[in-house]
Amino acid sequence: MPLTSKTDAFIAAQLAEWPLAAANFKALENVEVKEIGMPGMTMKVQFNPARIVSSGAKVDAASLKARKCFLCEANRPSEQYGIEWGGRYTILVNPFPIFPRHLTIPDNSHTDQRIKGRMADMVRLATELKGYTVFYNGPKCGASAPDHMHFQAGNSDFLTLGEAVENAVLETVSECDGAVLSLATGLPLNVFVIDSTTPESAEKLFDRLYEALPLNEGETEPMMNVLSYATAAGVRTIVIPRKKHRPSFYGTEGSDCMLLSPASVDMGGVFITPRREDFERLDADVISRVFDELCLSKAETDEVASRLCDRRIL
Repeated sequence: MPLTSKTDAFIAAQLAEWPLAAANFKALENVEVKEIGMPGMTMKVQFNPARIVSSGAKVDAASLKARKCFLCEANRPSEQYGIEWGGRYTILVNPFPIFPRHLTIPDNSHTDQRIKGRMADMVRLATELKGYTVFYNGPKCGASAPDHMHFQAGNSDFLTLGEAVENAVLETVSECDGAVLSLATGLPLNVFVIDSTTPESAEKLFDRLYEALPLNEGETEPMMNVLSYATAAGVRTIVIPRKKHRPSFYGTEGSDCMLLSPASVDMGGVFITPRREDFERLDADVISRVFDELCLSKAETDEVASRLCDRRIL
């Protein structure tokens, strides 16, 4: 059975057996959504109170040490089981969903959230999970479990960034074994795009980009969100370079504060707000402010691209 069909059946089975997950997925039918026009891209905002668990997650070292890892098999709810994939991952239903079909895919071992050396896995998963977008949140880019390596996935028709990239101008930066690394222009945030036909070629280009991205002092990898999904020609991977974890106005105290902890889904075109006041206040100006504070500027991405252009075709 194709993995997509197997996964869809698995989700239905989990929701029939797991009341908490079933209730949260059912609640998605009533979440409020509004659209906001941005240059080159339509943004959506979702009011989803259940996501307070993720948006408000404490991810400092002391908090992580004090709690049990909810992605480790020994600590998962008794109702939660999964599908083994790739010899090292397990596909799970996310009990606090954003997507109508929302998955979490942890490594079977408790190891830190790092994308290095895993791009081929991500592209293989996207190839097999047709109709889903597989995504990765860096340890300080929205991951609520930065101490346990995991991907997530959700139905591809939910996010708006893919369509925006389809209509953007893609400037070729580097090529390798038939794969192409481009810089997308004309969007409200600056992203790199890898179009590939094999996991190996995608990983080679991604590794090249990974080494060219800025590394903040004290960090173990460049800050980023990554999304991969199957296309008619292969797999498209969108890399969103970051420079900051949360906006300066993150929090719940003060009139200017908002509980926004942007991750791949937000950067992918759907901002998640667990508080009504934030849902109502979020507009194009706030989103622009978030992108300006958290993402690399055009000058900064151009600098990264210039480092790569000297090795454009290898």
